[in-house]
Amino acid sequence: MITAILFTAHFIFALIIFTKKWQEESLSAGFINVGLIGILFSVGWTITGLISQLIMEPKGFGIFFDRDTFSISLLTIGEIFFYKMYYKDTFTEVDKEKQ
Repeated sequence: MITAILFTAHFIFALIIFTKKWQEESLSAGFINVGLIGILFSVGWTITGLISQLIMEPKGFGIFFDRDTFSISLLTIGEIFFYKMYYKDTFTEVDKEKQ
């Protein structure tokens, strides 16, 4: 269940970034950013999977938080910090007109 929530959060984040980049820049910029998110997700999950194999057993902490759930949770925490720095200008309202 936790894994499904995290996958859904990644999917929604990719849709939001695609839409914002498509509207602000171009369609190709939207696809490039979704590609970046996809590459970082797949490579990051592989790396955190290797880390989680070193730390814990396959059964993990129980039925709802196994080793794969731990690795995708670790990936999500790392991505939050990275995407906050990378997309900082995308979600600010500095360029909005004052009325």
